[in-house]
Amino acid sequence: MNTTPQTTSPGVLNEWIASGDHVVVLDVRSAAEFESLHIKGSYNVPLPLLAEHTAELAARIDTKVVLVCQSGVRATEARSKLAGVGFNDAHVLVGGVPGYQQAGGETVQGSKRWALERQVRMAAGSLVVAGLAGGKFLSPQLRTVAGVIGAGLTFSAATNTCAMGKALSKMPWNKTGNEPTRESVIAQLPGRNS
Repeated sequence: MNTTPQTTSPGVLNEWIASGDHVVVLDVRSAAEFESLHIKGSYNVPLPLLAEHTAELAARIDTKVVLVCQSGVRATEARSKLAGVGFNDAHVLVGGVPGYQQAGGETVQGSKRWALERQVRMAAGSLVVAGLAGGKFLSPQLRTVAGVIGAGLTFSAATNTCAMGKALSKMPWNKTGNEPTRESVIAQLPGRNS
């Protein structure tokens, strides 16, 4: 099993699309992030949905796949999940959707929302400031909040995971009326021999 991420650049993805190479672009971000900005022609398969139905989704696709997210972390995790069921023709887009847009790739822009990574930075920063201010003005024990957040961010960097990001993705402002389901994803994906 190869879990080393194969990567591709925005330029190469553009070449594949322009040349008519059969490539499926799977965006593993949340539906709200996808609605805000996505690569034209991509399919939204949020990482939790992909993780739950990896084998079924992999069996549906018979071509190379480019996995995209905001920064590459979720796309890399999705690639590992696909490799775990024997699907090894998946590539992680370097720079994510923002990198693709900056490179001149065709994107679709919807309602403006903060990216999940930006929400994490705001929440973590606010909790640290609140912990330090509370420690100064209310109780020195509240400084522990800053330490816990710092430890969580360190753990997040070391393990390339983000518990705060997963929690924030479940918040109502990060949901849309068009949340993908297993059925809707299977129905929209190009199937074998289609």
